[in-house]
Amino acid sequence: MEEMKKSEEVLAEVHRNCQLALQSISDILPEVDDTAVKEELLKQHEEYERISSKAAILAKNKNVELKNPGPIKKAMMWTSIKVNTMKDDSRAHIAEMMVQGTVMGITALKTSLGQMSENYPDHEIKDLAEELLHAEEGFEKSWKSLIA
Repeated sequence: MEEMKKSEEVLAEVHRNCQLALQSISDILPEVDDTAVKEELLKQHEEYERISSKAAILAKNKNVELKNPGPIKKAMMWTSIKVNTMKDDSRAHIAEMMVQGTVMGITALKTSLGQMSENYPDHEIKDLAEELLHAEEGFEKSWKSLIA
């Protein structure tokens, strides 16, 4: 029973992570003129969409209710992005903002995955969380290369 609760929490973290990333990318895209940055954002948006869809299907199959981030959280993110890009909308600054968000996502996923035991019964959820973690680690490298 305890393991099932953990798996639901991990699935919720995957979903939350994807939703926040999708929201951030949607908020930042209108502020971007740089083609390379725009392409990277769109590529990542597609990947988060794909993983988010997988999480939604898993949740439906396992009868788990996933909650989206609330309107206050979304408004705070939107405001933060608008203020940050108003001050500096350079490629390096946008890449730095994306690295910060990605690192927060990686940290949350690693924490969730770290709470799972070795004989974890639900491999689908664990595999999906690891897939997202791997994607985010790749995104972090991409953004860091755009800062340089």
